[in-house]
Amino acid sequence: MTMDMDNAATLPAAQVENGLHRGARIVVLFRRFGPYHHARLNAAGKSLQVFGVEACGMEDTYAWSKVEGAGSFTRITLTDREADNRHWKREIDRETRRALNQIKPQAVVVPGWSSAEALSALAWCAETRTPAIMMSESTACDEVRSGWKEWIKQRLVGICSAGLAGGTAHENYLVQLGLEKKRIFKGYDIVDNDYFATRVAEISKRKAEISRQYGLPENYFLASARFVEKKNLPRLLAAYARYRALAGKSEIWNLVLLGDGPLREILQAQLATLNLRDHVRLPGFIQYDDLPAYFGLAGAFVHASTTEQWGLVVNEAMASGLPVLVSDRCGCAMDLVDNGVNGFTFDPLNVEQLAEFMLKISGLGPRHTDFGSASRKIISEWGPERFANGLGAAVEMALANRPPAAGLADRLLLRALIYK
Repeated sequence: MTMDMDNAATLPAAQVENGLHRGARIVVLFRRFGPYHHARLNAAGKSLQVFGVEACGMEDTYAWSKVEGAGSFTRITLTDREADNRHWKREIDRETRRALNQIKPQAVVVPGWSSAEALSALAWCAETRTPAIMMSESTACDEVRSGWKEWIKQRLVGICSAGLAGGTAHENYLVQLGLEKKRIFKGYDIVDNDYFATRVAEISKRKAEISRQYGLPENYFLASARFVEKKNLPRLLAAYARYRALAGKSEIWNLVLLGDGPLREILQAQLATLNLRDHVRLPGFIQYDDLPAYFGLAGAFVHASTTEQWGLVVNEAMASGLPVLVSDRCGCAMDLVDNGVNGFTFDPLNVEQLAEFMLKISGLGPRHTDFGSASRKIISEWGPERFANGLGAAVEMALANRPPAAGLADRLLLRALIYK
């Protein structure tokens, strides 16, 4: 194992893999590496010397299987598992600082402004005058905003030399928080497009076999979400029931809803009430390796959240060649959905509107292929290379615009926020 720093392998709580010595030395932080984090960092590591730092090896929110190893980046894991307490936050603060002191990066890329690891890294940057780059997938309307919280965000964004935003709505919000538009670049929210496109192409050659293996219906809408309130799944089921009523005697698609969570029993009861148990399937949480089978055999993808910072499942569906129906409250909608070309956006509170769009999509006939091809074309501009290019441009901007020394008030604010 080769490293570009002295005694790197002695990080007490860290596991480090595959050091490279190429380009600017950059630290990129995430809470935990999932498959798409891995794809982003591998792409960026081809042109920058990237140290990918994950706060924990496992967490409770996302049940991905652990993604092992590293490709073209150096991997550092600070703690074994996430814990929602002050003791863990202290540990994250200590280990983040230890890692940054040993790596001595030329720039640090932080995931937003709320996690302990992001705040610890921002505090370290403020103290050492190291350029910080803010990665953000927040929009002005994805949560209820309060004046004092917005003031805090403005102070934190003011410490940063550049930004890497998800898309247009996220860029606009960073500008609203005080970061100059010329310092903001897009490409934060991407997935490994080639993985889905390649796997779906393989599955298309064995459709009947794969359909039997996974117990899937012949034609279906696909949705994938945690079973929590903001995903708006009760309204999705209501819209699907209304779609079936509108369809009459025409060919009716089933619905496959992937995921799990605290609302599962409520959704099961709703299926019984709406007489949908024979038409809606709930396979549970599906691991990354099995996702292409569900995407590859679906007719269209539906994402109905009432609030969503981006919605990476929409990227996955589009890379798989599916028409998409996406709530206009999703951060990705503005950039990824071309109404009437690759799908439609809808008001997530309007059950009738969603039902009508479901009817329109299932009745596309030969135009279905055109919608799927349009999805692939649009999402081809939002792959790992876009993350790498956006990050590279943000790094160049940050290195050319080193931050002024942070004031005592900002440093004290950061210390207080880490343990809140």
